[in-house]
Amino acid sequence: MKNEAILQTRDLTMRFGGLTAVKDFNIAVPRGGMVGLIGPNGAGKTTCFNMITGFYSPTGGQVVFEGRDITGAAPHEVCKAGIARTFQNIRLFANETALQNVMIGAHLRQQTTWWHALLSLPGCLREEKALRAKALHLLEIVGLADHGHEKATSLPYGAQRRLEIARALATEPAFLLLDEPAAGMNPQETEHLMAFIRSIREQFKLSILLIEHDMKVVMGICEQIWVLDYGETIAVGSPEEIRSDAGVIEAYLGKESAANA
Repeated sequence: MKNEAILQTRDLTMRFGGLTAVKDFNIAVPRGGMVGLIGPNGAGKTTCFNMITGFYSPTGGQVVFEGRDITGAAPHEVCKAGIARTFQNIRLFANETALQNVMIGAHLRQQTTWWHALLSLPGCLREEKALRAKALHLLEIVGLADHGHEKATSLPYGAQRRLEIARALATEPAFLLLDEPAAGMNPQETEHLMAFIRSIREQFKLSILLIEHDMKVVMGICEQIWVLDYGETIAVGSPEEIRSDAGVIEAYLGKESAANA
């Protein structure tokens, strides 16, 4: 893994009233790296994602992306900076087609404005055609080329997951956060997902941070893993180191079960 970090958090903290959901979270994701964030339910993983991507404004600490402090920036500003994400619960535009969903992501990089479209200016028409071609290409990459005109929510669950990733890729990110991409998938779908994530990292030159409960996915594709428990980091290391870490085993199994493991 490369030493240069594309994204760093420094003592990132999130409090909700008297509850500290995440405390002093520090991570450095290497450029081009594939890293994981794991922990039991309620450990604070999605809260970390929400702080990084601007859905929550941290109560303490910093988020630094490409050397720039983006702490507290709005989600659309974070996305324009080059960070895209998917969600634990799939968030697609339900009444739009698969193609339209991806085009919505692509519009983030649109140069022409709404009044250009209103006047049907040639530059706007050319750009819209290019964005449509880009969206069709991304649908092909994720294996949904034949489903572009179907409503997003009519697609099978696994296809909706891939569509959400295609929409994220349409924003032209350098950094991609995947929130439980294997949730609800059977073993065969999970195998295909792992190969797919590896392929898009190479094809799009991405750095990837993922949350995942499926340990086969985490251990199979991540180069380094951070472990949270009750909002605090309890371990950082390679898959081999995390697999044998006593604190991680205890967090997942409980103290008594871990002692008998």
